[in-house]
Amino acid sequence: MQSRTNAESTYCVAIEDIKDAAKRIEGIAHRTPVLTSTSINQRAKRNLFFKVEAMQKTGSFKFRGALNAVRSVLSEQPDDEIMFVSHSSGNHAQALALAAKLSRQKATIAMPNNTPSVKKAAVADFGASIVMVENTNEAREDKATEIVNENGGVFVHPSEDSRVIAGQGTVCLEFLEQMGDIKLDAVIIPVGGGGLAAGNVMTLRSLQPDVKIILAEPSALDDAYRSFKEKTLLKHAEDNKLESVADGLKTTLGPNTWPIIRDKVDSIFTVSEKEILQATKLIWERLKVMIEPSAGVGVAVALSEEFAQTYSDALNVGIILCGGNVDVVKIAAKIDQYAIAD
Repeated sequence: MQSRTNAESTYCVAIEDIKDAAKRIEGIAHRTPVLTSTSINQRAKRNLFFKVEAMQKTGSFKFRGALNAVRSVLSEQPDDEIMFVSHSSGNHAQALALAAKLSRQKATIAMPNNTPSVKKAAVADFGASIVMVENTNEAREDKATEIVNENGGVFVHPSEDSRVIAGQGTVCLEFLEQMGDIKLDAVIIPVGGGGLAAGNVMTLRSLQPDVKIILAEPSALDDAYRSFKEKTLLKHAEDNKLESVADGLKTTLGPNTWPIIRDKVDSIFTVSEKEILQATKLIWERLKVMIEPSAGVGVAVALSEEFAQTYSDALNVGIILCGGNVDVVKIAAKIDQYAIAD
């Protein structure tokens, strides 16, 4: 591996780490498609290119990071039987469970006791052990730490682990290759814990430094927006009940993801619940892809008046559709509740 520059060593990952991750996961993780829609382009008044991570194994980009973390550890301990441990109520749990299974290793996930049964079943189907805990971040983190201490396992944080962040950064490594001669003027990335955003910000700034990078967040879960505005890491407001249809973006930024976002992102936009549902429905109907609302957040930003005014010169815009693990009945009911028409 090439040595890092002083500037790169400020951050938890560099482009070399992301390129190494791409080699580790090649042939196992899917090379997900880039799709377009004439009707959506007409509505947006620009060309939108959708990188469909909803078609990744386990239904989200999370598989890339989990697989890179598992394979990174095994490259250093090839003869060991390793227990991989994490805490998650959703996509990371499934991703780590499958990554461990495909690597003939074990995984244990601390999951909150209000996790939907369908998500618990998916994690169990991939062979992971599940430990139920109270529905607080502290309870999940404490239980994961306890499991590691008692069993000597390897903890893989859903968004702060540098190996995970490097794996997520392979999304835009692929995306830029797939675009060929078409140069993206802007890329929109959903942000929650920031692993997807941080990894791909490093990729984009290294390979196409002049591209505009915009993060997308629900208005109800706006810690990244407020942090970026104040230039200091903030959490959710104490009175925030964390209610959003984009529940995959509940997690807040951390000490590894925040510096990259603070220093290298151009803008963070927030969108309402209605805008998120409108965008999700639009992708279902026009692109024929079942995305989850967390993926709809980036689409909602691309279709917003604020984005149109701020980035009027951005004619070719990339959007990462981060996942597709969706409770269709629940979200369809929300769409009806907001009386969202075509």
